[in-house]
Amino acid sequence: MSYGAVSSAADEAAVREIYRAHYGMLAGWCARLVGDRDLAHDVATEAFVRLLAHWGQVAEPRAWLYTTAGNIIRDHWRKRGREHIAFAKVGYALETGPEPDLARDLTVRDAIRGLPDRLRMAVMLHYFADLPIAQVASQLGKSEGAVKRDLWDARRRLATSLDGAR
Repeated sequence: MSYGAVSSAADEAAVREIYRAHYGMLAGWCARLVGDRDLAHDVATEAFVRLLAHWGQVAEPRAWLYTTAGNIIRDHWRKRGREHIAFAKVGYALETGPEPDLARDLTVRDAIRGLPDRLRMAVMLHYFADLPIAQVASQLGKSEGAVKRDLWDARRRLATSLDGAR
């Protein structure tokens, strides 16, 4: 391997083991968040490439991979939002047709995308990547209490936004 940060045969074997253990679940997690399997595999692969670049500095590879993938997805969502605004400014509507039927069209993924960044990542890591609160706090650089508060706020907001979809 020529990734620089992975320097020994033992490191290479460890990376292969982490890949075998986590790639499929990470790609599936990404697919649930973005709704596109090809994009999800691209995101998961990019997260592993970034792991290789930081190999000697990562204590918890699974948590690090999910956090990195979550950041990549967040950037993707922001870019899509900017593209939507740009197209709207030039008069090109991306979505046409009648008003959406929230009861039919709103998904949990859409509701989570609507959360503020400070809440969204905690939800994605804790509920979708199944990381314990302590690991979420470590990955986000927050206290456990702050993560618990963020999760409480997120649940309250999600309940409000999904209430009309029942």
